[in-house]
Amino acid sequence: MIEIRWHGRGGQGAKTASLLLADAAFNTGKYIQGFPEYGPERMGAPITAYNRISDTPIRIHSNIYEPDYVVVVDDTLLESVDVTKGLSTKGAILVNTNKSIDEIKNSLKNYTGHIYTIDASKISKDCLKANFPNTALLAAIVHITQIMDKDSLLKELEESFKHKFARKPEVIAPNMEAVKRGFDEIIGG
Repeated sequence: MIEIRWHGRGGQGAKTASLLLADAAFNTGKYIQGFPEYGPERMGAPITAYNRISDTPIRIHSNIYEPDYVVVVDDTLLESVDVTKGLSTKGAILVNTNKSIDEIKNSLKNYTGHIYTIDASKISKDCLKANFPNTALLAAIVHITQIMDKDSLLKELEESFKHKFARKPEVIAPNMEAVKRGFDEIIGG
């Protein structure tokens, strides 16, 4: 089983990304959980979302306290939230940032596992003309975890976007471009 914890701010799409990942993994035959941690969320407030993905039924029904992977949607959270709390050093952290890995390392409270970065905000602005970094981050974490291959991810997300954006089909192609770039533009390891 792979456990992923997402850290973001309300309105940045961490919850949506965790649910999209759950749907895509389910459609490839995996057992899944994708859920947010609810609290007094508001636009811009820190939020947490989770994924469990397994080849066998999942019997755990709690938040994830010792994740294999962490995705940080907003690098300003590195200063206020202990994003590496419980994070396995055999796993990895993925941070949406334009900073270098060395700069990020200094913010991670002595975390010694794998560190990946991607400028998902730039990808989003290039592709979507807005700051919605979640689709690029979703693709990046799939690449890092190898939950599924790129072709399966693209197929599943395109189907999901066709449903989600049925009334705005013009946003499907830019979102798919963000996914492709997210899969390919990861730095680190």
